[in-house]
Amino acid sequence: MKKLFQTSIAILSILFIMSACSSQKNTTSSNVSRGKFVGTWTLNNVSYDGLVQNAVQNVFDQAPPEAFVGSTWKLTNSGNGLYTLANGASQTIFWSVYNGGTTGTQFQFKKLFEGDKAKNVTEGYRLDIANADGSAMTLKSPVAVGNGTGYIIYSFSKAQ
Repeated sequence: MKKLFQTSIAILSILFIMSACSSQKNTTSSNVSRGKFVGTWTLNNVSYDGLVQNAVQNVFDQAPPEAFVGSTWKLTNSGNGLYTLANGASQTIFWSVYNGGTTGTQFQFKKLFEGDKAKNVTEGYRLDIANADGSAMTLKSPVAVGNGTGYIIYSFSKAQ
């Protein structure tokens, strides 16, 4: 009986240690490579988690989230990029993948205007990476809601 009890304790201890050491499933990806983002992307859908539609009137200091549906994002390996909205408005950006975020890996970009150098632009945007497999990506923009956080969810598909 004593040997059975000791064996049970040993097995439970091992299971406890294994469960404590295993990583928890998170809603964001970790350490996504830059290459997963290179190419031309189309923003197919904007949805909301923890927010009501039209709760956010302006994203990226430009337009309502729905105005980005149908936009094309061209991202080069050098970090240079450009997005063009369905209405024809376009914006030059410098983008990168940020692996030091408290919520996991993030896609970040800065808007560049004529004459700007990316290293001199201090303001930009960070979105949590929910999925990035090279052919589809989902980015989540956190929005403070009361004591919690809601998200604007951007779903992209790779065009090229």
